[in-house]
Order: sequence, then C-alpha cells, then structure tokens
Amino acid sequence: MAFITYKNVGIRAMAACVPSNIAYNKDLGYLIPEEEIEKTINSIGIRERRISDADTCSSDLCFKAAKKLIDDNQIDVNTIDVLLFLSQTPDYKLPATAPLLQDRLGLPNTTASLDLNLACSGYIYGLSTAFAYASQQGINRVLLLIGETFSKITSPYDKVNWPLYGDAGTATLVEKGDYSDSYFELMTDGSGSKALIIPAGECRNPATVENLQITEREDGNKRSDHQIYMDGMDVFNFTLRVVPKAIKNMLAVLSIQPENIDYFLFHQANKFMIEFIVKKLKIDTAKVPYCIDRFGNTSSASIPLTIVSELESKIRENEKVILCGFGAGLSWGTVYTEFKNCTISLLIEY
Repeated sequence: MAFITYKNVGIRAMAACVPSNIAYNKDLGYLIPEEEIEKTINSIGIRERRISDADTCSSDLCFKAAKKLIDDNQIDVNTIDVLLFLSQTPDYKLPATAPLLQDRLGLPNTTASLDLNLACSGYIYGLSTAFAYASQQGINRVLLLIGETFSKITSPYDKVNWPLYGDAGTATLVEKGDYSDSYFELMTDGSGSKALIIPAGECRNPATVENLQITEREDGNKRSDHQIYMDGMDVFNFTLRVVPKAIKNMLAVLSIQPENIDYFLFHQANKFMIEFIVKKLKIDTAKVPYCIDRFGNTSSASIPLTIVSELESKIRENEKVILCGFGAGLSWGTVYTEFKNCTISLLIEY
C-alpha cells in the first residue's frame, strides 16, 4: 500500500476549460431507441457533454486553462519549475506533449517537463506527483495540466460509451508554503486491466487495416479496436468494492469523522455509481458536488473540473476535502487535503 504524507505543500490555484460545443444526449435517437433515451439519461445522470472540434486537442484545452490560471493570479512563468501533463489523449505518440506546452506557455528552458499517462484516477496520481516534486529542495512550483478529449477515441456508434464521455482541460498550481499536511493513498489492480481498454494502436497490438475497421460487437455496439471498450459491470463492481473501503480507510487513519469533511469530490463516472457510494458511506449529499450532468465523464479531468465548475464561489479558508479517483488500470487513489488561499478561476470555454 502506497500511503504518502506531504508537508508544507498545497494547491495555490486552479482553472479549467471546456469546449463550447454542447452535445445533448436527448439527440441520440440514432443510437438508442427513443423510448429508452430518458431512462438512459436518468441512469447515467448525463444530459449534455462538451465535445471538442476536430482541430482541438487536450493540450489546447489545458493551455487555455493554464493561461487563465497564470493571468488571474499574476504568476511569473519563470517561477514554474516543473510542468506535468497527464492525459490518455496526448498530441502525439512522440514527442511528449509537456515540452510542447512548456514552449506555448513561455516557460523557461529550466522547466522540467514530462508526460504522465493514466485515466480516471489520474488527477490523484498526478497531484501526488506534483506534491512530490514540490517537496524537493530547489523546486517551489509545479504546474499540473490534466485534460482529455475522449470524444476522439470513442465510437459514436457505441451506445455504452458514447453517451458517457466529454472533453475538458484543467490546470492546478502546486507550490511550497504554509500548508497543512496532505495524505495520499494510491492503489492498483492490473488483473482487471481488460475491463477498460483500447486494444489496438500501440506496440502490443499495432495498427492494421483490420483492427482499424469499425465492426459490430456485443449488443449491437459498433467500434474499432482503436476506440474505447468498457465492461460496464466489471468496472461497476470494481468501483463499489474498492472506493467505499478507500474512503473509510482514509478517515480511519486520520481519525476524522465524515461530518468533519467539507467536501467529498469523486471522479464523475456516472450518477448511479456516485449515489451508491454516497449512500453506502452515509455522506451528506450536500457535500458531494456533481458536474457530470453538464459535462459527462471527462476521465482524469473530472475532479478538477468539478472543483472549478461547482466550488469556484464556495471554497473558503481551510476547507477540508477528500478526493477520490478510480478507473482504468485498474487503479484508484484517495487524498485528504485542505484548501488554503486557493484561487479558483471561473470556468472558461474554447
């Protein structure tokens, strides 16, 4: 078990950007029988999603979010020591996207830049990595950029996945300072890796004419092997098995009662899943912000997007929060931290 404590490091600022184009799930009559659309919407809790255009990548959305954060907080870019970019949808296989963003943002050549690759638990793992760097001597500020454009890797003819995913980019500035201790627990179960996977397109299963073809699969879904496959029941059972236990463990280790936490921020997977977790943990629903109804499942970007879209005007001094991400890998992570002097920018569109 990886249980990590960070001292004198915290979140200084956050921002997020979503595409301006809105896709409404009520318009999916070509994919889902008309009489089932409202039932599907109520089950997953997603009425609309933001879909990027053909020329917009995750890095573009993250760039806009980062510029918003830097401008709103008058951050001198020369004070940013590390740039982290986490995404399942980078610009290229080679080179990494982080160096491209370092150049676009005008960060100095002394900035260390690297990509991270993880999906729905990505914000927790990425935040832990940012805290780890900021804890080191000689590093004061880390800019963590997390974004996804899953619309580019999901088949519009897949009734399981297409109604779920939306696109977003986020920016989080982590820095040294007078911050309370933060606690992370990071866990993995790779035996379930095939429950959420894009089977082809990389070195294990290179692209071929055959696996690029969109073909009919289970229950009439159509996709290629270069698009997302999800075993919904396996992912659902995994989530209900590990997430409540992870939250209970964090509370127990820190000897904190749920009523002493100001907000619980979960990865926005689907409404039914989150409601089940909240009910099982007996959490006050007022402490569990949602944004999935308007933005869908934005994978690794969902937790910071929820904070920006739902808590921009609500976060006060010394708010105690628990964040929990879970999904592909299979992997999951939980963090307890406190917001102190954190500036959350207004959500922007691109």
